[in-house]
Amino acid sequence: MLNTSNDQRKLLPNFEQLFTTTAQAPGGVARLRELILTLAVQGKLVPQDASDEPASELLKKIRAEKDRLIAEGKIKKDKPLAEITEGEKPFELPFSWVWVRLGILGEIVGGGTPKSDSSEYWTDDGVAWVTPADLYGKKDIFISRGRRDITELGLSSSSAKLMPKGSVLFSSRAPIGYVAISSNPIATNQGFKSCVPYFSEFNKFIYWHLKYSGPIIDAGASGTTFKEISGRDFSEVLIALPPVAEQSRIVARVEELMHLCDALEEKGRLEQAQHQQLLQAMLDSLTQTTSTHELARHWQRLAQHFDLLIDRPEGVDALEQTILQLAVRGLLVEQDANDEPASELLKKIQAEKDRLINEKSLKKIKSLPEISDEEVSFDLPSGWSWTRLQNAYDVRDGTHDTPKYQSSGFPLVTSKNIYGGFLDLNDVKFISADDHKKISERSKVERNDIIFAMIGSIGNPVIVNTDVEFSVKNVALFKYYAVNLSCPKFLLLVLQSEVESIKARAGGGVQAFVSLGQLRLTPVGFPPLAEQSRIVARVTELRALCQQLREKLTQARSTQTQLAQAWVEQAAA
Repeated sequence: MLNTSNDQRKLLPNFEQLFTTTAQAPGGVARLRELILTLAVQGKLVPQDASDEPASELLKKIRAEKDRLIAEGKIKKDKPLAEITEGEKPFELPFSWVWVRLGILGEIVGGGTPKSDSSEYWTDDGVAWVTPADLYGKKDIFISRGRRDITELGLSSSSAKLMPKGSVLFSSRAPIGYVAISSNPIATNQGFKSCVPYFSEFNKFIYWHLKYSGPIIDAGASGTTFKEISGRDFSEVLIALPPVAEQSRIVARVEELMHLCDALEEKGRLEQAQHQQLLQAMLDSLTQTTSTHELARHWQRLAQHFDLLIDRPEGVDALEQTILQLAVRGLLVEQDANDEPASELLKKIQAEKDRLINEKSLKKIKSLPEISDEEVSFDLPSGWSWTRLQNAYDVRDGTHDTPKYQSSGFPLVTSKNIYGGFLDLNDVKFISADDHKKISERSKVERNDIIFAMIGSIGNPVIVNTDVEFSVKNVALFKYYAVNLSCPKFLLLVLQSEVESIKARAGGGVQAFVSLGQLRLTPVGFPPLAEQSRIVARVTELRALCQQLREKLTQARSTQTQLAQAWVEQAAA
């Protein structure tokens, strides 16, 4: 339960409900952080106190301190900053606040980098020096040093400047918006525009204000190679300045609520990890069953907690993968003793292969080794047989060379054209009729064949559903020795279920690659032809239900996000 005062409740009605509702939505905690900063800089996070010395008096003291530092030669006199117009003010301030530009509150300091090839400029223990990369992923407000230090000589030989403890560092390019406070004297590279406050006790308020302003500053930045904000533009950044006492209250409240956000994020991560472990354990219990009767018992246990376990789209994805594994293990439909066994089907396929070889329509390949016990991953149902993919299907590959492209001709399909279960011929390169003929002599693609990416994004098997002629490159092609002896959609299920194990066997350095020989040797459980059709029908039915569930959960999460956003907008209004 949040500890909110009565005054706080007046400022933010339903504050606890806001946190609860928003934190549970996708990306909700990040949205909460944005809201906290918005409320902080608008004066809505803590109540105002009429006894506080107004910010206008504070501004006089800041100007006096700046004049003193200029007079003592500690800082240079800069050009006057532009007056703040009414059109610039993004919101109305509380009665005791004032609008100022950042350059009024502190000296704006750039950075620099000594020559990287001069060893006398670099050391392991010298002047603390940071780059934007040192702030990447950093949650702590303070920073003491970066990955490298520079020497005193390196500092004096570059445009880097040593800033005092308490300086507010702001990355001004690549990327814009990282913020930290130095916990000791520090220098930066040229990727920063930092603010050295004239009164160091203001640095935390400036820090949180710049966290809020970072996206606004980034949106207004310019550049060609990368966006950057200049020192002058950084000086012009608008700051909503409260009284000193209220700054302290705001900083304390922001830090309290940010710690709460940290706790909510950690709680969410733990809950998600535990949820995934429980769901995976339940799904594993399904795939480890040895009979349809045992499967029914395990499924009943899952069904009792279905709403709790399958409560997000990624849970449906895991369920769908489990359905696929059950399908290719013969656990999704009952076996029928009247079906012709797979051993007889394989004999007919072999006979058809022999006929094609005798007719010179098919090249004879070396006999494949018997499947060893170590390769067998589960017990087969009655009527099934273990076989290698090449014994049941004609496994070929397309060209691995790059033909000469031209403006028109025959499409050349690669892995980028197969994704999400579909073949996309909209973004293809074209080759000549001669090159197409040459590739087709090796691997002619026909309707109902299956293509499978062999390089890079291995997998993504797709059934060819077009009569458009095309060639393939770095793609495996699965054909059928006889159409009447095959069920293309069952082969698709097999390949989808085997993708991860095929990837595990892939070789290659920069790009993973699976060879044609590896694909041909892949062992699969092969069911009777009639059962193949029953399995495909059942999987199609269950996948349709999964898609309906996925859409409902996606809509529910979208509604939750919209509700959270409405709470945030109401609170920030």
